[in-house]
Amino acid sequence: MFTAQDHTFALCAYGEGPYLRECIASLKDQSVASHIILCTSTPNGWIEDAARQADIELFVSGEAPGIAHDWNYALSCADTPLVTIAHQDDVYCAPYAEAMLEAMNDAERPLLFFTNYGELRDGEPVDDNRLLAVKRKLLRPLEDKANRADVRVRRRVLSLGSAICCPSVTMAVDALPYPVFQDGMKSNLDWEAWERISHLSGEFLYDPRILMYHRIHEGSETSALIKDNTRTAEDREMLRRFWPAPIAWALNLAHGLGRKSNG
Repeated sequence: MFTAQDHTFALCAYGEGPYLRECIASLKDQSVASHIILCTSTPNGWIEDAARQADIELFVSGEAPGIAHDWNYALSCADTPLVTIAHQDDVYCAPYAEAMLEAMNDAERPLLFFTNYGELRDGEPVDDNRLLAVKRKLLRPLEDKANRADVRVRRRVLSLGSAICCPSVTMAVDALPYPVFQDGMKSNLDWEAWERISHLSGEFLYDPRILMYHRIHEGSETSALIKDNTRTAEDREMLRRFWPAPIAWALNLAHGLGRKSNG
């Protein structure tokens, strides 16, 4: 039986992110009190002040920053069986942790819990748009409890794109391979991880309620990767894991429309 003491929000901070304190506030405003830690490979006064003011422990990596390293480092700093890697630009709705614990306790062998989400654009919440609608349609099969342990269903969900919102994911870390995230990708390292995990025996737990908001802004890493075409190449590589090359090529062209909406 998991309790809030079995869960950690491992918040990754980078540079002087202007939304860091807003994210921290949303984590401290959860309806159940999980552990919160702050992890960084770019220590500075901004991050240190945020940790001190919120009275949360700060972990500093001695290695050069990199997304896979930073996320794996955040996982290693948590000492609980359930870990959410929170992203500094995003905010979590108050029921997130409580809903996660309920789902984890309803599962026999949980692997991942993740939720529906909205976007923050220019500081305003956006609950519906074309991209969100497509992702929700892809994830709909996982709303059925009978499908959450079905490897074929999970892989079908993942085969058309990265529908799982990474910051909405809580990992049952003891059931996952380590390291969870592999070097070699900058944009799709989460999709790559979920693809590998999809082969494992266990359950993908999806809550269709909007329980967090992912911020879209020009300064985000995602927007930068889209602009330099890193995302395009990595989408093509991931699609090849599910489809023959000609189909993967065609699907990647269709993905271009979705990428434009994320910048």
